[in-house]
Amino acid sequence: MPDLPVRELECLLILAEELHFGRTAQRLRVSQSRVSQLVAALERTIGTQLVHRTSRRVALTDFGAEFVDRVRPVYTELADLVGGARQEARHELPAPIRLGFQGIAYETVTWTLTEFARDNPDVALSLQEIPLGDPFGALLAGQVDAAVALLPVREPELAVGYVFPPAPRMLAVGRGHPLAAVERIDAEALATVDLVSVDGSAPEYWRDVHFPRFTPLGRPITATVRVATLQEGMTLAATGRYAMLTCRPVADRNQRDDLRFLRVAGFDEESRMALIWRSAHRRPQLTKLAAMLGELPGAPQPQPDPGRATVA
Repeated sequence: MPDLPVRELECLLILAEELHFGRTAQRLRVSQSRVSQLVAALERTIGTQLVHRTSRRVALTDFGAEFVDRVRPVYTELADLVGGARQEARHELPAPIRLGFQGIAYETVTWTLTEFARDNPDVALSLQEIPLGDPFGALLAGQVDAAVALLPVREPELAVGYVFPPAPRMLAVGRGHPLAAVERIDAEALATVDLVSVDGSAPEYWRDVHFPRFTPLGRPITATVRVATLQEGMTLAATGRYAMLTCRPVADRNQRDDLRFLRVAGFDEESRMALIWRSAHRRPQLTKLAAMLGELPGAPQPQPDPGRATVA
């Protein structure tokens, strides 16, 4: 195709994220009428309607949604290739990779980052902790390039690059708590505790998994306190008045005399962490990082970037 409609494709990809002509125009720094012109021009080039637009709603057609899913990774790769070539031509160092992590970055992550830094000496790594109760905020705002955070993620702008092995669900309680004498409980027993909840703007579907309001059978769970960090939650649990739902890796690395960790059975899924990035802004170095995580002994295969997050 001698006249590849790059600007039109960029417009469609942004519109697919925003589903709003005004916000798309702002991101492209053009008028709303120009956005309409670009979409219409692409539809003429393709030969079919890609976007349903009314006075109240914007949505992709079935063909348009499928087209976006196929085009986005190719467009992103092309943009990365051009950007990398520009840096090489100017002898510029790549921008640092800003990696956020939720809770604590454990050995699996730190060992991989060490190997990544050794293999990519020109790429600086910038690490920052992201709030326990806001797993995707920094990523969506562009404050980090990728994040190691707890699943599930259902934000259309985000994609899962790698899923860590599943971990059993655990309940942290103080040594004096009534449940401290047992090794294992059913999830229905959470209706008998005051469960630590979390502050932040995490999506409800995410909260329902990690800080549930009801047991699997629908019994209400009491939650009278909220925390901002994992350590705050562990400290409250150690008092014996509260309990905190967590996972095996946290339990293994937070053994202390005033805490007990009980295996919790009865949930549909175990706890899972993932390397997550923005679909439209995936840097090629992140793909390398995901591949290196997948090469660790016993690691599952990396998840393909689907263009939008679909892991529940």
